[in-house]
Amino acid sequence: MHIKKIYIISFVIFILILVSLLKTSESSILSRNENIYAVGIDHNIIYHDIKKEYEITIDSFNIVQNKIRRNYNLARLLKEAGLEREKVNKATFRSSEVFDIRRIKAGNHYRLYYTKDSSKTLRYFVYKHSPTEYLKIALNNEPIAIKGQKEIVSIRKSCSGTISSSLWATMIENNIDPMMANRLSEIYAWTVDFFGLEQGDQFKVIYEEHFVDSIPIGIGEIYAASFKHQGEELLAYEFEQNGVKSFFDEKGKSLRRQFLKSPLRFSRISSGYSNSRMHPILKIRRPHRGVDYAAPKGTPINSIGDGTVYKKGYTKGAGYYIKIRHNSVYTSGYNHLSRYPKGIKVGQRVTQGQVIGYVGSTGYATGPHLDFRVWLNGQAVNPLKIKAPPVEPIEENNYSTFEDKKEELSQELEKIDS
Repeated sequence: MHIKKIYIISFVIFILILVSLLKTSESSILSRNENIYAVGIDHNIIYHDIKKEYEITIDSFNIVQNKIRRNYNLARLLKEAGLEREKVNKATFRSSEVFDIRRIKAGNHYRLYYTKDSSKTLRYFVYKHSPTEYLKIALNNEPIAIKGQKEIVSIRKSCSGTISSSLWATMIENNIDPMMANRLSEIYAWTVDFFGLEQGDQFKVIYEEHFVDSIPIGIGEIYAASFKHQGEELLAYEFEQNGVKSFFDEKGKSLRRQFLKSPLRFSRISSGYSNSRMHPILKIRRPHRGVDYAAPKGTPINSIGDGTVYKKGYTKGAGYYIKIRHNSVYTSGYNHLSRYPKGIKVGQRVTQGQVIGYVGSTGYATGPHLDFRVWLNGQAVNPLKIKAPPVEPIEENNYSTFEDKKEELSQELEKIDS
């Protein structure tokens, strides 16, 4: 009987120990499961954070980036990247269906995506044509080409600065895109002499900046600006009228002055602006960065706008010539003159329509004509294609809308720290 009790007690103790062990084990398993679950969550987070570019998971590849060299085309790039001839031909053909591969520019970047295994197989080729436009080729059994467009994000911003030396230098000092200097010089081209800025001149601007992949790629619209020059504040407000955007002052007057359509009253165009024209005397093809007006010798030549005589003289090619600097943006030139009016000299102010020379055939010319040229920020442009916003003031039926917009922008400008 005593032995039986001992057995029963021992059995109960065994059961209790077993239950305790089971609970401990269950707790351990649950704990380990929680850890596994937590690891699973971390794994998911890592998965979502995997970096991609051009919809390519970059962690999966070894990436090589290069610049396109001169005289290289797509086929040559792919061949040198290790692609076999048949696939090069297919990839080039597929690409030409979605992108003009003749537009591939030397100096632009391209990227090659190779597998990380021992084969180092080329899987993707991406050519970056611009900050937003690219060509992507997936090099599987059958190459697939896609013309892609990256999203541009526009952010409304404001900036300000005080001139220390030059407008360009002030932009850099204030961490502003230096191209803002060009934009302001275009807006105020007719009201501010940007060659005569003074220390202490100030500006404020409300504008938008464009970003691609969080990288700034340039300045978008400018909504309003204030420029304090020689103690006077000059305001500019963007406003769209009759489908064209332009800048107006606080009274609704245009900030722009218009050029004359032609420097000659009676003439005909004998030769247009061209990147490759057969020169009538030299008999070689070369750019002609102007417009030729045929007219009788001695025909008066008028300045297309107010400005200052910038250069005047004689060269073997242009003959007698004169250049007028209208503002910090536009300069006009007049070549093959027969003579100048009395008193015309470098540094002299001239007015729109004033006679600055007479048609001739000096220099390389087959007959009397005017070679007329225009430069925009130092770059030759086609005089017949200058895009000039209207110079008319805000129309009466638009004035109320302009006033509302001006008031809103004025308050925003006042809040910008100088």
